[in-house]
Amino acid sequence: MKQAYYRTKKKVLAIASGGGHWVQLMRVAPAFVGHDVAFVTVDPTYRVDVAQYDGADFRVVNDATRWSKVGLAKLALRMAYIVARERPDVVISTGAAPGYFGMLFGKLFGARTVWLDSIANVERLSMSGERIRRHADLWLTQWPHLAREEGPHFVGAVL
Repeated sequence: MKQAYYRTKKKVLAIASGGGHWVQLMRVAPAFVGHDVAFVTVDPTYRVDVAQYDGADFRVVNDATRWSKVGLAKLALRMAYIVARERPDVVISTGAAPGYFGMLFGKLFGARTVWLDSIANVERLSMSGERIRRHADLWLTQWPHLAREEGPHFVGAVL
């Protein structure tokens, strides 16, 4: 009988836009230790935050909002390129637009996807979170009152 070999070290693509999204991603980043990680964000000064993760790649993309169609198109193309080049096993994001596109393309390339909605969205889920739900293998919220049976799920907060 042929023995199956499974790769235990995963390729993780960790994506967040700036500010609180990045802070939250950094708070869950210790979970990626022992894996091959590439971080993607919108601010080049965040590179110092990932220096502690030996061998981690760091990519910078443009930030874009729904009000800038050209910016969104540029961001989408850049994220498609990064995902195609990295070929991640897992894509995780705390939001917003870069994470949306990263998860969308990651899913197309067969990656497992995790969306952790922003802790700043107290009253309702983020627009990116609502839109990515069908592409997320695991869709999480940090507020118990926003959790629903069909998702997002609440399993704790990143404080």
